Amino acid sequence: MGDDEMECFGPAAIYFRKPERETIEAQNNPFDAKTAFFVAEPKNMYFKGTLVSREGGKVTVKTQCGKTLTVKEAEIFPMNPPKFDKIEDMAMMTHLNEPAVLYNLKERYAAWMIYTYSGLFCATVNPYKWLPVYDSVVVAGYRGKKRIEAPPHIFSISDNAYQFMLTGSNHCSQPSAGGLWKCQDCKE
Repeated sequence: MGDDEMECFGPAAIYFRKPERETIEAQNNPFDAKTAFFVAEPKNMYFKGTLVSREGGKVTVKTQCGKTLTVKEAEIFPMNPPKFDKIEDMAMMTHLNEPAVLYNLKERYAAWMIYTYSGLFCATVNPYKWLPVYDSVVVAGYRGKKRIEAPPHIFSISDNAYQFMLTGSNHCSQPSAGGLWKCQDCKE
């Protein structure tokens, strides 16, 4: 689904998918998979960095913010190539590790793309503000589309479940994790 095909979502399209231009730029960014790593910082943060040396179970990584850290080899995690930045389905990542997932969610959240797939699941990060992603134009944009034909959104999940229910091809349930009323929902 290119930029033109995203028009069916109206003004909300910018909250669902990064522009094609950004995707092309990311694919052309230099990247060395042998030296690009996330490094765990003592305060439980992860930084992007470049591997400088490896010696006796320890590695030295120079972070993008200029720090040089020497840590155990188990405290570095391979980074994904830039083409995976803001990816809609994290199951597609080359390296699926904690810092890669957190980085992707952070980058998508920074662009107000609050919905992200992780395989069969749709993860949502609360924007703590109203976004125009729940109007009738958006509902119509998702209607009748397969999950892979549109960007992540709760409307995609619900429309797909509805379509499967109508065709009788699947038994459908929609478990909910998170939110204030989940315990009450599970009781009913």
